[in-house]
This record gives sequence, C-alpha cells and structure tokens, in this order.
Amino acid sequence: MRVPLVNLSRQHEEVQGQIQEAFAEILRTSSFIGGPWLERFEEEFARYCGTRFALGVSSGTAALELALRACGVGPGDEVLVPSFTFIATAASVSAVGATPVFVDIDAASYALSWESAEQHITSRTKGIIPVHLYGQAADMGPIAELARRHKLILIEDAAQAQGAQYLGKPMGSWGLATGFSFYPAKNLGAWGDAGAIITRDEGIAERVRLLRNHGSSRDKYCHEIASYNHRLDTLQAAVLSIKLKCLDQWNESRREAAAHYLQALEGLDLVLPRERPGSKHVYHLFVIRTPRRDALRDYLKPKGIDAGLHYPLPLHLQPAYRHLGHREGDFPVAEQAAREVLSLPIFPRMTAAEVDFVAEAVREFFRGTD
Repeated sequence: MRVPLVNLSRQHEEVQGQIQEAFAEILRTSSFIGGPWLERFEEEFARYCGTRFALGVSSGTAALELALRACGVGPGDEVLVPSFTFIATAASVSAVGATPVFVDIDAASYALSWESAEQHITSRTKGIIPVHLYGQAADMGPIAELARRHKLILIEDAAQAQGAQYLGKPMGSWGLATGFSFYPAKNLGAWGDAGAIITRDEGIAERVRLLRNHGSSRDKYCHEIASYNHRLDTLQAAVLSIKLKCLDQWNESRREAAAHYLQALEGLDLVLPRERPGSKHVYHLFVIRTPRRDALRDYLKPKGIDAGLHYPLPLHLQPAYRHLGHREGDFPVAEQAAREVLSLPIFPRMTAAEVDFVAEAVREFFRGTD
C-alpha cells in the first residue's frame, strides 16, 4: 500500500462532472473574468462564513496583503505575527512596507501565543495576525481582547481553516478582515492559486474591490487609485462554488480519520494533536511531534508513506528575515516545534485501512527504537 500525504483525486471524482459542466458554460459565454460564477461564489462563501462580504482574490498571500492595505497598514507600522507558520503571513506584512514582529507560539495548538504577543507591543505596533494553523482556531478570545486593549488591527489568517470554528463561530468572526487560501491541497481547494478576504466592514470591502482590480471598481478605464491585478479567475470561482457544497462532508471525513489516528497512536512516545475545548478542528494537517522526527520520517518513506514537514525552519531564522537580527533561542517553543513536527497523511475519504497502515508503521518504529 502507498499512502500519499494528500490525495485530491477522491474528492475530485465526486465533483468532476459538475465542474466540467461549469467549464463548458464559461467556455460558451467566454466569461473568463468576473461574471456570475464569481458573484455566486462570493455570495455563497460569505454566507458560509456568516459575514457580509467575501471578495475573491488571486491567492491566500494576496488576501493577507490586500487586507492589510485595506485596513491602512503600511510603512513605519509593526504587525505581530507568529514565528511558526508559512512565510506568507510575514511576507504579506513586508509587502505593504510594514515590519513583521515575530512572537512565540502556544505549545499545544501551535498558534500565536497572546502572552508572547503582548510582550512585543511597542508604540509602532498597529496590527496582529493570528494564524489558525493546521485547521484549528487560535485562542481568539484573549487575542481579540489583547487587540481591543491595545487598539490593534486584528486580521485573521485562516488559510488552513476553512470550516473550523471557535466557540461555535466560524473563522473570521473576530478580525476586521480575514484571509483565506484556496491552494489545491487546502480543505477547500481550487484547481490552481486562489484566495478570498471576508469582512463585515463595507468600507474595507470596497477598498479591496479597488485594490484587486487596478484601482477600478465600476468604470473599466476609470482608476481611482494606482493598484494591482489580484482578481480571482472565473474558472477557479466555479470550482470553489461547486466544492463548497461538499466542504462540511469532507471536513467531517478528515475528523473521522483524525479520531482513528488518535485512538491508534495513543500511548506512544509522541505528542498528538488535541482539539481545544470550544474549538472545532478540521485537520487540514494531522501533525504529531517527536524528537525522533527525522528518523521516523525516514522509516515511513520506504514503506510508501508520505510525511510532511510543516514547518522545519521558523520565520525568525529564515534568511529572508536575517536583517531583523534574531538568533536561535529567541522563540524556544516555535524552534522546538520546527525540530519535532511531522505531518501524517490525511485527506477526505481516507480509508480506515489507510489510517491503520500508517499507524501500524508508526507503532513499529517506536517498538523498534524503545
């Protein structure tokens, strides 16, 4: 048996016919930019997230960058971000001319630690971006309160958390704006790069419409500001609209696989992911932690089991941010996570036999190294 880290073909088999029909319609009408499919997806995704506005953009990175710009973050500002996440969170801050200020993470959830964040607030701190990492919400209650007390712009990074909840509320319920990625492997994935911003604020929504479309919102050749092209392709909007109807089922399938893993791996010398009380984890990734991470990964590979590293180098130690002057030891929780995390295969429609195969291989490894 071979078990890939991600298997997209099973979910695509469920929707392939619908997507082919949608593509044929778009081809007939030649409506490749904007149009009904984009409007339909934006309305449906806003409704799914329980908010007023959803605006499709070209990627998850563009979503964070445009959210920051729309909220007025720019040169001279500082934005608090977790050191343990994908670089897009920090790079979006850099892209608007602001400075990412790294903070440590919570050891249990791998999300931004509000206690660490509070220690790094200065007179230049303008915003904070908690990341709902691996499919579980950050601890948004105290984070939102921290933002309120210090008058910080709160932007959520929900790139890995489509369908996740915190205290019964979907992602995007706390921030002024929230960025989503629809990279193909996400819980809700396009067939290429795609993203979205959600917000309840009409002014921010209107600003994003300008920013994503060369500074033009209505008249084609009237540009109110100098801006960019970060539009969401109509073909991708159609894929997302169709797949959105399956998202809750697919997330539940992930949760079932995760529950199976948790039972099968209990008692081993590793740290298992745990769902925080009040949180609904959608397991974009199933991440375990062990000091023997590299040896375990090498053991699984020849057995046909793919395992991933998300993420092996924390942001404060990345070459791109060497100029900020950080050293090893600055954020010990993030650094330990980077050394020890390992993502086991998980995807919608993963079978019990596949979970058992992976889990048994992990158990064999620990039996052989005890």
